Amino acid sequence: MKLNFRTLGSGSPLIIMHGVFGSSDNWQTLGKVFAENFKVYLVDLRNHGNSPHSDEFDYDVMVEDVVELMEDEGISQAHILGHSMGGKVAMHLATQHADLVDKLMVVDIAPKYYAPHHQQIFEGFHSVDLEKLQNRKEADDQMAQVIANFGVRQFILKNLNRKQDGTFNWKLNLEVIEAAIEKVGEGIEGAVGFDGTALFIAGGKSDYLVSQDHELIRSLFPNAEIVTVDGAGHWVHAEKPRELGELVIEFLSK
Repeated sequence: MKLNFRTLGSGSPLIIMHGVFGSSDNWQTLGKVFAENFKVYLVDLRNHGNSPHSDEFDYDVMVEDVVELMEDEGISQAHILGHSMGGKVAMHLATQHADLVDKLMVVDIAPKYYAPHHQQIFEGFHSVDLEKLQNRKEADDQMAQVIANFGVRQFILKNLNRKQDGTFNWKLNLEVIEAAIEKVGEGIEGAVGFDGTALFIAGGKSDYLVSQDHELIRSLFPNAEIVTVDGAGHWVHAEKPRELGELVIEFLSK
């Protein structure tokens, strides 16, 4: 699949992949920072953002999409950074195609299985009456009946698209993602490890990557450095962009 992506800057390639329900827009601010030293690829994974939709949705096909992008762009090796689901794609890519990965960076996700836990997010999507929707404020008001957190609503509503005829739709493939959400949580235990240099970044207030996960991480990524960003939840790049940016730049400069 030909993924939608944008590029920033020049230099060694750095491919950045967002989490479930996200898009390349989520990393635009930090992408500009990294673009001072690298050619940054901000990618929309399949069924997200402006990339094509498909009934196939698992880590194997998402890895194939990234490999195809690298081939099309003539990239023999790249630094790979992924958050949450994008971090799982990054880990799968590193363990399946180690030769394509220079340095690996994974933000707030471990290589373990996560049970489905996005029900409230799906309820938020379904709470919006797209057929009668007049504007984005109406969508936010409707979603607020289900999701009280303003930041979470704004994250979800980045997927709201106004078509040329004035009606609205979701940019992401909500039906397929919801049907395949169990696959999003799959672990990569049993995979062949990645011996390259790796950095795992946890949010200090998040329960996605905790100290109990360190042994599993190091069993698959023996050269991994594991650090925590204090005060950050799961969306480390949105909550602590300066701290995350400094960690990535320092890691890539070693």
